[in-house]
Amino acid sequence: MKNILKNIAYNCKEATLLIEKKQGVSLTIREKLELKVHLAGCSACRMFEQQSILINKLVYDLFHQSKLNDFKLDDEFKKQMQDRIEEKLDKN
Repeated sequence: MKNILKNIAYNCKEATLLIEKKQGVSLTIREKLELKVHLAGCSACRMFEQQSILINKLVYDLFHQSKLNDFKLDDEFKKQMQDRIEEKLDKN
């Protein structure tokens, strides 16, 4: 057990994976403990967790706002995109 805690304490990659996983599903007791140990000593991962939570909330809010249903691209922007697509296709 001591070796496991030591590994997570120095493994930001694993910690960030657990941070992201925690936002979608429940962590196991072991994962919760590992993450807690890591976050206790890693300010970078604590900041990552705060930012990740905020980003996920903003994305959720963006896709669940009623205003999104009214969002439409203007005709000029659509024409510019179509022109760029055709230009790329012509090059190939």
